[in-house]
Amino acid sequence: MDTEFTPPEVPSSHLISSSNAPVAVELRYRCSEQFLPILQHLNASLLVTTYKLGKLAVIQPVLDDASGDLVADVRLTSFESAMGLARHPTQLAVGTRRGIWRLAGQKDLPREIRLTGQDTPPTSSVTFAARDYHITGNISIHEMAFQGDQLWAVNTLFSCLCTFDSPHNFKPRWKPDFISDLAPQDRCHLNGMALGSDGPKYVTALGRTDVGGGWRENKTSGGCVLDVDTNDVVADGLCMPHSPRLHQGNLYLLNSGRGELCCVDPNKGEITTVDRVPGYTRGLTFAGQFAFIGMSQIRESNVFGGLPISSMHESLRCGIAVVDLVSGRAVAWFEFETAVEEIFSVEILPGANPTFIHSPDLEGNDQELWIVPPFA
Repeated sequence: MDTEFTPPEVPSSHLISSSNAPVAVELRYRCSEQFLPILQHLNASLLVTTYKLGKLAVIQPVLDDASGDLVADVRLTSFESAMGLARHPTQLAVGTRRGIWRLAGQKDLPREIRLTGQDTPPTSSVTFAARDYHITGNISIHEMAFQGDQLWAVNTLFSCLCTFDSPHNFKPRWKPDFISDLAPQDRCHLNGMALGSDGPKYVTALGRTDVGGGWRENKTSGGCVLDVDTNDVVADGLCMPHSPRLHQGNLYLLNSGRGELCCVDPNKGEITTVDRVPGYTRGLTFAGQFAFIGMSQIRESNVFGGLPISSMHESLRCGIAVVDLVSGRAVAWFEFETAVEEIFSVEILPGANPTFIHSPDLEGNDQELWIVPPFA
């Protein structure tokens, strides 16, 4: 992985508060030389959730007015225990501790609307404003994705894939065939989901067990990839896998306990390591030839203890690694130096720079954001 740091020319720190703790902490970050030019080339913003701090972060390149240099603009919005993140052409969905927020996207808001205490966002900007909240209960919601207008989610507590409707907390739609019944016991730690053309196609689980928390007994090699259509195991022997994705005809995933981005052949069960990065890998998105990978530090706990990556504990970083799929190596990275210790979800928004998030609860300098149709 690229190890050359290029510190930004303007201060890269500010005070933030956590949705889980009221005490303000200093946020510091830095990135490698190529990270911002890659985002600029894509005209993209990067979205990241972090559940411990309870934030949705927007990371994007901007030109510093004073120096004319490209610098990182990082904005954080509070969502309690933010985990799953799903992108739709007109909205975002953010999974939180007990429910799902839906944020409606608006382009180029008119001048009379003010956001976060600033003047109108620049031309070609996108603003996502919280509009609806669905109460799921604390189902340990993991990855989410839109199939058309239908939102799918990995319900880790109940070991199933689910959708949502207004009368119910969730609507169970699929479970592994080794799970005997629907129960709030986190039996296999189902966590990741790859969408195909007709809906969920592959999922990742940390173990094929049918007892509460049974996956913990063999977390170093019990991980597997399942075909949703057939319930077949297409790859196993993985160390806490997450974030399966179909991209350009290939199935990728993160072998988290080893810090790896892997490519899987579902027909042969063969697993090829594309690259390793210095972090517990979780959260994966693609833009062209680039893979954007979430990296987390790990805590000394019964969940992370004994993982192969724990031997690198002191050198692990929290941030984003950018892997070039053509060369098969990491070419850029972004690192949180303080405050943020783990990354959960990562989404790229091509053609959406700058991007603004309006909080469901006004915080800091936020003002009311009125989005109203013309009077009929």
